[in-house]
Amino acid sequence: MITPRTPSGVLELLPQDQVAFQRMLDAIRAGYERFGFLPIETPVFERSDVLLTKTGGETERQVYFVQSTGALEKANEAAAAARQESGDGEDAAETAYPELALRFDLTVPLARYVAEHEHQLTFPFRRYQMQRVYRGERPQRGRFREFYQCDVDIIGKDQLSVRHDAECPAIIHGIFTDLAIGPFTIQINNRKLLRGFYEDLGITDSEQQAAVLREVDKLDKRGEDYLRTTLTGEGFGLSSEVVEQILTFVQVRSTGHEDALSRLTEVETGSRGSASLTEGIAELREVLTLVRAMGVPETDYRLNFSIARGLDYYTGTVYETVLDDHPEIGSICSGGRYDNLAGQYTKSRLPGVGISIGLSRLFWQLREAGLLEASTGESTVQVLVPQMSEELLDAQLALAAQLRAGGIRTETMLDGGKLGKQLRYADRAGIRFVALLGEQEAADGTVTIKDLRRQDQFTVPRAELVSALRVELAQPLV
Repeated sequence: MITPRTPSGVLELLPQDQVAFQRMLDAIRAGYERFGFLPIETPVFERSDVLLTKTGGETERQVYFVQSTGALEKANEAAAAARQESGDGEDAAETAYPELALRFDLTVPLARYVAEHEHQLTFPFRRYQMQRVYRGERPQRGRFREFYQCDVDIIGKDQLSVRHDAECPAIIHGIFTDLAIGPFTIQINNRKLLRGFYEDLGITDSEQQAAVLREVDKLDKRGEDYLRTTLTGEGFGLSSEVVEQILTFVQVRSTGHEDALSRLTEVETGSRGSASLTEGIAELREVLTLVRAMGVPETDYRLNFSIARGLDYYTGTVYETVLDDHPEIGSICSGGRYDNLAGQYTKSRLPGVGISIGLSRLFWQLREAGLLEASTGESTVQVLVPQMSEELLDAQLALAAQLRAGGIRTETMLDGGKLGKQLRYADRAGIRFVALLGEQEAADGTVTIKDLRRQDQFTVPRAELVSALRVELAQPLV
């Protein structure tokens, strides 16, 4: 016997947790569609030469390659033939990657998709995508090798107004309000402002800037002492004076809309003339103004000058969202602006802005924090129709069909048995209502409804059954 066990690094859920997970997916999808985004899906695998154009290096060490057994046999035969012909062993044949690899994010597939279908798409192209991705990381608590990403992006042709950058916080706010997982704050910054600030400090080398940005992005996780030691140490060698200026700058957090604007004015006043910093400030001012105009409460967003996003991929506005009561969870939604989505695949310039929700990790963290307890014990089934007697089976099946026709999700018991056993099944399965059609109800033209959550029951005429259940389903449980 083979011991049944899931591979490490995956999130496999029991049905009741899967219901809660699916409802989060549905809420995110509804939020994206509410803002006018269109769905796409891309294959789970891409051509390796397409997938590995993003970064190479570390990415290549995390990619799962795909190869059929037939293709693997041919590759082995070709390698053996090359070694035999050269006569000098294993180094004779150059190592080649398999033709296909599993996607490790949804951004590279989007870039390929837009470049391939560029002349069939309408720009700005507004797409959302909610699919699994795969990374060969070392499995850890809350980090997975297979996980859901829920992405939304706006892609322009040649140019894309910075006004679209303001949509992302509005989308984030709408979705996490719907998810009702607690108060949250959308933290906003701009990479141009950061680059300009470092230029004013004399850090002008692009590689050094990128390295400093990556370290600064770790401030909230590792603290001031780590950043101070790292930036003054070997590899950076910044002076203590410069590092203290960086520390003061990146700890700026606004406390409201007007405070955010005044913080930008302070930075602008102290600028030494960096064009990048001036442009970043102007973009942030416009984004903040439009975020408020879109109805996002000013208590739910703020400037955070430490937010850089680790990827050099981002070029302008950047976002991270955190739960106010659970900062240990980290960012629950992040993203930003990029200058050219598909430069590896097309000569067209395709700037964009987008956000991503890593739902598998978020769900796991929320469950660990006890924030999803209210979702457990529920079922997608709303009503169970038990089998009261063999003679009434046809009538009970007709009753279930009536409920389904009325839009009520209904399960039918076909095996029968004692009613108590069937009721216990409904309770364990998380089904709230049971529709009883016994001999008396059949004779009277009625149905008895048991509410297993409220522990009561009522009888209604058969013709009023659907409308009565809709009223009950619409009432919140107290």
